[in-house]
Amino acid sequence: MSWAADNSKMRLRAASERLSVNQWTVRSWGVRELAEGCGRHGIGAVGLWREPVAEFGLQRSAKVVRDAGLRVSSLCRGGFFGRPGWRDSNRAAIDEAAELGAACLVLVVGGLPDNSKKLGAARAHVADAIAELVPYAEERGVRLALEPMHPMYCADRGVLSTLRQALDLAAGYPAATAGVIVDTFHLWWDPEVGDQIQRAGREGRMAGYQVSDFLMPLPADVLLGRAMMGDGVIDFQPLCQAVTVAGYQGDVEVEIFNADVWAADPDDVLARLKDRYETLIATWLT
Repeated sequence: MSWAADNSKMRLRAASERLSVNQWTVRSWGVRELAEGCGRHGIGAVGLWREPVAEFGLQRSAKVVRDAGLRVSSLCRGGFFGRPGWRDSNRAAIDEAAELGAACLVLVVGGLPDNSKKLGAARAHVADAIAELVPYAEERGVRLALEPMHPMYCADRGVLSTLRQALDLAAGYPAATAGVIVDTFHLWWDPEVGDQIQRAGREGRMAGYQVSDFLMPLPADVLLGRAMMGDGVIDFQPLCQAVTVAGYQGDVEVEIFNADVWAADPDDVLARLKDRYETLIATWLT
């Protein structure tokens, strides 16, 4: 084998080792089952969700994940700043992320408040909420990760729709505390996404990279429109190459909300997921 071929194989292996599975991809599994499943499939990281962590117990979850030798690529989720009690909920989420040693706390900022059509006011409230949370997150050593969402979710889930908006909002705070999530499902359509990924790299704000495909046609419940990589319309090559050029070396988290995936055997899902990741994602991260 030539030096070039051997070096390419080593880089592909390194990219494959960055695979993380978001808990909602195999949502029938609790924390322990997820940790054991990742062990069976040679997957080194997990993205956890607050609800199953709370059900299993925060300290027990931290121990099970740590004992399994897993990294926690993210904790989902904080945000939803228009809901009552958002301050206490987000402070609790920050504490949980610290206990779990999560690389970041994902913030889904929320949509329009009930009976409101004031999009500008909703975005201004998000900015104010971030300003309140940053000092507490910094004190706890937790990185907040703003997640821009596809525009179809603007009204109910995320008034941040582009990576530029998220980076502009994070720009006033230390990069170690305020970053962004690049999610292929939400951002594949954005004509500025390549340039903004490079900006995220320059500013040191890329806190996480999540991958899934965009299903067409979308199901009636568009929340379930995420698909296994290769089953939708996204061209992953330019996105993965942009992320690599931007200098991101963290975990790559597969997050899929899809009724058929959820109905399948989780071990089969992980086997297929790992194969698709190595074929369609890791190849372009080298």
